Amino acid sequence: MRKGYFLVFLTAIISGFAIFINKFGVGVFKSSEIYTFLRVALVSLILGLILVISDFKKIKNLKKREWIFLALIGLFGGCIPFLLFFKGLKITSSAEGSFIHKTMFLWVAILAIFFLKEKIDQKFLFGALILLFANALLLKNFSFVFDKGDFLILIATIFWAIENILSKYLLSNSNLDGKTVAFGRMFFGAIFILIYLILTNQTSQIFVLNLKQIIWVLITGIILLFYVLTWYSGLKFIPVSKATAILLLGSPITTLLNLISGAKIFSQEIISAILILVGTVIIFGMKKILENLKSFIYVRA
Repeated sequence: MRKGYFLVFLTAIISGFAIFINKFGVGVFKSSEIYTFLRVALVSLILGLILVISDFKKIKNLKKREWIFLALIGLFGGCIPFLLFFKGLKITSSAEGSFIHKTMFLWVAILAIFFLKEKIDQKFLFGALILLFANALLLKNFSFVFDKGDFLILIATIFWAIENILSKYLLSNSNLDGKTVAFGRMFFGAIFILIYLILTNQTSQIFVLNLKQIIWVLITGIILLFYVLTWYSGLKFIPVSKATAILLLGSPITTLLNLISGAKIFSQEIISAILILVGTVIIFGMKKILENLKSFIYVRA
């Protein structure tokens, strides 16, 4: 189980860097859908090659039921929510969109209680309230007007929550490892997004990329590769409700990177980052966090 927490903590760190770097990557593309497709397709190709070279029999022996689950994970996690999220982000503010997206761990916890029989204790609930408040601090003057963009992001967040439940169920009730589930998510996600691009007449943009766009796809694609590998590999060993709560630690890392880069940081962002750390400590306990930190230092050494 300690391995699972270590891997998901690593995912949170990667997530913090990914959010910071993706701001620059998506900015060089006219269409966020094209940017998303290229990154997803690149990662699915790399994972596919890794599986073919290392364990082709595992792919060959996948059962029909497992293929169906992987396709659903790709649809609910690698396609629909991405399209809805970026569409909503064009309408609403980034602060409101970020706040809604960070409620995913609550939706996951609710679904996990009913479908995975996970138990949610009082520490989790109290820590969750602090985490919600921490993210609400990032809203300007706590103002929030729910509009169409917010609705699209909320639906995307719920889809991602469903995908995590499906992934955890598959990982817990099969011999599949995180690498295979990550491949299924990215492979089918790429196929479904490509279908969307064909229907919306955007595929021609794939073949007119400049060098700058190609470089950013490679950089952010590699980051996404490590994100999905650590996430699904860790998710196999720990409760999905706690795994998604750990992901919120990516927010303070992004804030720190913005500070280092010279971006203007408001005091409420710093307070929010501190409260996220406090909420995480309450949910998991300082002892478990120190144990995982010790494991991390030991592995790096």
